[in-house]
Amino acid sequence: MPEEQNLLKTPLNGLHLELGARMVPFAGYSMPVQYPAGLMAEHRHTRIAAGLFDVSHMGQLRLSGTGAAAAFESLMPVDVIDLAPGKQRYGLLLTEEGTIIDDLMFVNRGDDVFVIVNGACKAGDMAHIRERIGSRCEVLAMPERALLALQGPKAVDALARLLPGVQQLVFMTGARFDWKGGELFVTRSGYTGEDGFELSVHESQADALARALLAQPEVKPVGLGARNSLRLEAGLCLYGQDIDTTTTPVEAALNWAIQKVRRSGGARAGGFPGAQKVLGQLQGTVPVERQRIGLVALERIPVREHAELRDASGRRVGEVTSGLLAPTIDKPVAMGYVTTHLASPGTRLDAIVRGKPVTMEVTRMPFVPTRYYRG
Repeated sequence: MPEEQNLLKTPLNGLHLELGARMVPFAGYSMPVQYPAGLMAEHRHTRIAAGLFDVSHMGQLRLSGTGAAAAFESLMPVDVIDLAPGKQRYGLLLTEEGTIIDDLMFVNRGDDVFVIVNGACKAGDMAHIRERIGSRCEVLAMPERALLALQGPKAVDALARLLPGVQQLVFMTGARFDWKGGELFVTRSGYTGEDGFELSVHESQADALARALLAQPEVKPVGLGARNSLRLEAGLCLYGQDIDTTTTPVEAALNWAIQKVRRSGGARAGGFPGAQKVLGQLQGTVPVERQRIGLVALERIPVREHAELRDASGRRVGEVTSGLLAPTIDKPVAMGYVTTHLASPGTRLDAIVRGKPVTMEVTRMPFVPTRYYRG
């Protein structure tokens, strides 16, 4: 049987084909990489108006029971117990070596912890979570739920017409809404650096909700290609490229995701897989040999993932993990890892593209300022 016939379909598959999307295999699904307008137009529209993304390949699950928060906290270097109802947080599942199994988002919904994990990792994540905390809380997969992301400065205008009151949400908060008799769970979050929302919807209502959103004048469909360029401009990691089981949170410059209460000296310090290494790296007692950095090319030559990075003497010092010509600033940008002493902004490095050096400069991220709505 051809590989394409084995791919899973999201509830929006028919709509994608109707809209003329170019479909590609992604995380075991047939997903739209772009629509007829093209990646650049989709990217720019999201920056000035609102783009609608199908991210139903992502995994959704909920943890319930009185011990759910404490159980989930035991898997991550993140404060779960003190997260207030309605609040959302970024988390990291870690190996016993302190490296990253997956990054995820979770919300305290009051009666449960709602979790969204990456599509390519969801089966492994579910098994990992069940194996380690399944005896302490109920771990329930939600394969019947689709996920839509509405992103851009005008996303709130479009969504508020369908869900009055949604404009009251601020960045990294969520709430339940009723739409045509069905329950939606909406968070004000996303992966583009723009204001926006993610909407968990029952699969039976996903197509109708997507069509209702696309009927709003601000909204156009956007595929995986622009989702990648938008997240890179925002300096956000893609699991499997920029972070994986070879990288620790500190090497990945994700220190901000580890709250003080879980760090050395905190009320609930440690107690998560790989704590000795991760906390040691945070304190400086365990060396950090490489660091994730942002790079901007000094000439207009795109630099892609796996390009070798060399120092002024021509010695290999790292590798690009993500890179492209950033549509918003019209400059080649990249993320990658280099030896720690070369990670300071302003450092010049050469990326090797088709055997030739392209000079790049280490820079702070994001490459494009974020515009989250904080109230």
